[in-house]
Amino acid sequence: MAKVYLIGAGPGAADLLTLRAARLLARADVVLHDALIPPPILALATRATLVPVGKRCGVRSTAQHFINKRLIDAARCYDVVIRLKGGDPMLFGRAQEEIDALVKADVEVEVVPGVTAALGASAELGVSLTRRALSRSVVFATPRVGQNDAPSRWIESVFAADTAVLYMAWGQAPEIARALIEKGKAANTPVAIVEGASWESQTSNLLTLGRLAVSARVVLDPERPTIMCIGEVFREALENFSRAQFSGKTVRRCSAGNQ
Repeated sequence: MAKVYLIGAGPGAADLLTLRAARLLARADVVLHDALIPPPILALATRATLVPVGKRCGVRSTAQHFINKRLIDAARCYDVVIRLKGGDPMLFGRAQEEIDALVKADVEVEVVPGVTAALGASAELGVSLTRRALSRSVVFATPRVGQNDAPSRWIESVFAADTAVLYMAWGQAPEIARALIEKGKAANTPVAIVEGASWESQTSNLLTLGRLAVSARVVLDPERPTIMCIGEVFREALENFSRAQFSGKTVRRCSAGNQ
């Protein structure tokens, strides 16, 4: 029976994959991949059958138990089976459910870490999520709650940390801002919303919780992974962003690899 690899595809840029991930993709017989994996990364699996099994908010998605079964079935038919996940498999990737199902079926499994979206966004913005004397703690959270799941304590987590990064939040951004303000978060708290961190089409929008709370829609492209970053570490970036907007300058930031 084959070995199944749970691989992190990183935030999007193909050259941010680990060497191990790239080598395994080149050897893969079948790749079961998330919805928002960019084509250049999928193209590395030159000899594999590609099977989309992604989950999308508001869109009919592949049920998790079905993904688990597909992985087990694939392990009985192929030598190198890859489950390719955006970012890092072990962070909001439901990896544990897949690991447990594979182990129960006596299928060997290995996890290959990837760069999570929060770190990709931090790099693209040029803003450290931690900073001496300003931010000594960071929380990764999501407001998303599945059916029959216990209520999320994401608001408490945001208040407990100096810097917060919210995943799977783009569809509720104004509601999230209003909820935080109602709980006592300052309306002038900086927020960075990053779409497609490390993608060639990556865009960033910096504003305050107060402005976000009255925005009808901030994120325009649900086809790209989007995260919200909240905290005082983004104050200088917000001020620079606002000055650039006022002067009419382009505010998109590119990494060296995308120029």
